[in-house]
Amino acid sequence: MLYIILITLVIIWYLYGTRTFGYWRKRGIKNDEPIPYFGNNLKQFIQKSSIAMLATEAYKKYPEETVVGFFRSTSPELVIRDPELVKRILITDFQHFYDRGFNSHKTSIEPLFKNLFFADGDLWKLIRKGFSQSFSTGKIKAMFSIITERAEKLQLQAAEISKLEYYDMRELIARYTTDFIGVCGFGINIDSLNDENSEFRKLGNRIFHRSFRDALVGALKYMFPNCFKNFHFLSSEVETVINALVKKILKSRNYEPSGKNDFIDLMLELKKKGNLITESLEFRDENGLPKLVELELDDMILTAQCFVFFGAGFETSSTSASYTLHQLAFNMEYQEKVQAEIDRILPKYNNKLTYEAINELNTLEKAFYEALRIFPPVAFLIRKCTSPTYTFPEINLTINEGVKVIIPVQALHNDEKYFHEPEKFNPDRFSTANEFKNNIFLPFGDGPRACVASRLGKVLAMAGIAAILQKFTVEPCAISRLHPIPQPMAVVSESFIGGLPLKLTERTRSL
Repeated sequence: MLYIILITLVIIWYLYGTRTFGYWRKRGIKNDEPIPYFGNNLKQFIQKSSIAMLATEAYKKYPEETVVGFFRSTSPELVIRDPELVKRILITDFQHFYDRGFNSHKTSIEPLFKNLFFADGDLWKLIRKGFSQSFSTGKIKAMFSIITERAEKLQLQAAEISKLEYYDMRELIARYTTDFIGVCGFGINIDSLNDENSEFRKLGNRIFHRSFRDALVGALKYMFPNCFKNFHFLSSEVETVINALVKKILKSRNYEPSGKNDFIDLMLELKKKGNLITESLEFRDENGLPKLVELELDDMILTAQCFVFFGAGFETSSTSASYTLHQLAFNMEYQEKVQAEIDRILPKYNNKLTYEAINELNTLEKAFYEALRIFPPVAFLIRKCTSPTYTFPEINLTINEGVKVIIPVQALHNDEKYFHEPEKFNPDRFSTANEFKNNIFLPFGDGPRACVASRLGKVLAMAGIAAILQKFTVEPCAISRLHPIPQPMAVVSESFIGGLPLKLTERTRSL
């Protein structure tokens, strides 16, 4: 009798863990054979592959397919291989794909994920409306003096590093971008450039370090979303530090704008205007018109925005800037072109890295775009179907509400169908500095959910690169790799195992 019960339980357990695995087969979509409970995502759950790596793997494995099926645990997902479908998802039919779907449970969302990047539905639209002007050209110009000051400090630190055999350029630029975020975001001079063990650098490292605990919680939340809905992806130490930091700053300002014009001031000014109100994405009245929804900017919502401003602000900019320097170190001829441009442009601005000067560095901008093409820090985009059903007319494929689609940005960027000799660093493939290849070149996303701070991130990264190249030449060192090893434990933003070690040599003709 006990034997029969055990066999029955095993069968039930197996059937539950495979209950959705016929989803793509019924629709004629190819996919790898999934594993019970893990689906096709085992390597990501056990920290052997990032989400972007798995998406790229699926993209390359089925070169003749328009889309490829995938299972993250038991949830069906769809890897998109066609640029026209990318445009449809991100722009044309955005109303059917307005959620990112990072949250594994629809209603139980951990507090710090109620931010512009992770929020879905009406919460996202309300936050997006409130902060749409926070990164305008005028705001960026107003805060650019902070970037200039940090870039000059970066040069001083680089002078010390140039005495070393090599240094991790990823770490150096992360200290620069962290310094900027500290002042611009929180009004705090944290001086990460001179103190590599500053509390902010430790916090930044912890946010993007995926521990065994983080991997386990992530896997459980995907496999059993209802049972583990109250578990948090973020560790308690990250939550505690961010909450305490923002609370302390708000109290010190008496919950009133301080005149520092930093990110917290912008939020406090927004809060003074009252609740945010917008037309709902999710709810309609009896006439089929969108209902009005509103959001109070309480302390928790403000803290969540500070969290994403800090995390996303320093991480993606530092990765893109340091990887650009890495590519220029291995492509000395183009580095010399960039330096010649810097030597020509900066004297017009008293040798200062001003907003106007950075925007004249077209050769550097092309190098920056090319580095983003080869290794975009955000190497995949994810959207969730928000309609009861949705049909892709090009391939006559119907999916259900809740099914997520993955756009493998890195795979598209490195596909020879769209970029000739994609493995080569060739900034001149961008015939003009501002040329974007629609639906294919997507380092900042596209459509209504494109990165709202992309312009700020770009000028912050370019100022850091220009600061280094104005005074120094970057060269490979003994342990540099032309093709650095990607970090398989990455979650949202990609990075490298061992960083990006390079040698700095002071320029004899520097300005």
